[in-house]
Amino acid sequence: MKQSFQEIVTTICEKDSRYQPEAYAFLIEALDATMKTLFKENPERAKHLSGQELMEGIRQHALTEFGPMTYTVFKEWGLNETYDFGELVFHLIEAGRLGKTETDSKEDFKNLFTFEETFLKPFEPNPPTSPTKRKKTSRPSDDFPF
Repeated sequence: MKQSFQEIVTTICEKDSRYQPEAYAFLIEALDATMKTLFKENPERAKHLSGQELMEGIRQHALTEFGPMTYTVFKEWGLNETYDFGELVFHLIEAGRLGKTETDSKEDFKNLFTFEETFLKPFEPNPPTSPTKRKKTSRPSDDFPF
């Protein structure tokens, strides 16, 4: 009997508890969204994504879904860097849920961008460019001698 996606993820998480099951579900959502976008743009393209293409799709999907909470959500799920998505992908490959080419590697996901720069920095408030000087105003006690 073929296992459901949820059963596969449960088995993976029992073997490697670094990542939450939600991370795997999100990965598949982002993969589907990325494939739809790329095939809409170019219906003739191969039905395979590189690690870099998938990570760009993950970045876009995460920002659409979670916005400024992306960094926090990913941390909750055990995701700290792009390489973690490579781990997820290869867990699903080993479980027979995703396919790969001979040239695909977890290394394809290594250091593509930092989560801090991508998911935190754009949402930080901008500091003022120059300190503002307060105009000195008279206090009421200066104007009234009592």
